[in-house]
Amino acid sequence: MKHISLLGATGSIGTQTLDVIRKHPEHFTLESMSVGKNIELALQQVHEFIPALLSVQTKEDYDKLIHKVPNKTRVVFGTEGLEEVATAPKSDILVNAVLGSVGLSPTLAAIKAGKTIAIANKETLVTAGHIVTEEARRYNVSLIPVDSEHSAIFQALNGENIKEVDRLILTASGGSFRERSRDELEGVTVREALNHPNWSMGAKITIDSATMMNKGLEVIEAHWLFNIPYEQIDVVLHKESIIHSMVEYIDGSVIAQLGTPDMRVPIQYALTYPKRFESITNERLHLWEIGLLHFTKLDMERFRCIKFAYEAGKVGGTMPTVLNAANEIAVACFLEGRLSFLEIEHVIEQALESHTVIKKPTLEEIIKVDAETRAFIHSTIK
Repeated sequence: MKHISLLGATGSIGTQTLDVIRKHPEHFTLESMSVGKNIELALQQVHEFIPALLSVQTKEDYDKLIHKVPNKTRVVFGTEGLEEVATAPKSDILVNAVLGSVGLSPTLAAIKAGKTIAIANKETLVTAGHIVTEEARRYNVSLIPVDSEHSAIFQALNGENIKEVDRLILTASGGSFRERSRDELEGVTVREALNHPNWSMGAKITIDSATMMNKGLEVIEAHWLFNIPYEQIDVVLHKESIIHSMVEYIDGSVIAQLGTPDMRVPIQYALTYPKRFESITNERLHLWEIGLLHFTKLDMERFRCIKFAYEAGKVGGTMPTVLNAANEIAVACFLEGRLSFLEIEHVIEQALESHTVIKKPTLEEIIKVDAETRAFIHSTIK
């Protein structure tokens, strides 16, 4: 029996993680969980799974819930609450499914507590990849990817020598506007941007997919997860999302991982690794039904956010922190109707160009740069 700690239980990855736990009650139990603003859903989850610990965002949420949860569930809140969930004594594995840089401190706390990390929170590795990976090595903790692309690479590397890898090839659906030129992106709406053709995801990730920042963040994440130089990480557009990613070896062999676009599959693999359990879905991949798979070379002038990500990753230091913080605020402003879709790129570029890089930042410096970048973006948006 594995005891699971889950950060972000009410989000897209969080709810699908609970699907996996629900499917295999003989193998998994939910030990602790954190939730965001969806308090109604949080209450349903708590009463179903009865975790020992629940963390909410604010004292206000704490006051609302404290008398509504089961007697066996203790309620905490804030940053300290996230860290308590991440380091729950009985938990074996932390699933980090929160959005944003808020996932960094609980991840580091869980690493120090010796927990296996199933990581779905890109921002943790993007903003502080050098610190997280160093700490994981120091405490002999495994970082198991949950994103479908990184899970695919992780699986394609199984049993292979990392020194014999020539390149990693991440696949990208192209997002909601993959068939549109840049000129056709003028005036697109939030509703259009949220209409992803393949995946069911949260709003922020869906917008990141439309701008391709999601793939840019994944490139940086892949660099840290697999210790591969940026020059050996490629992205190819693949609109069917059947091949989730590939690894090319020095002999020219390419190993790909295929499957239907269902996030519960890589989530389950992260929880069961190195074993595989019965599929959570009855859906199977029938290539004859799909017929054709399409691939297109990535145009970085069309998808400028991924160009920013490669550049920020290669510069390193605090530049990826700026990239991530600027993107989070810009996307939030777009969703609120305060920015146009193409202005997301513009404000990110402004933040990157105005930043003076700290090459080997401490955690405190990363947190400071993150806050300064957010303030800068807010100051530039009316």
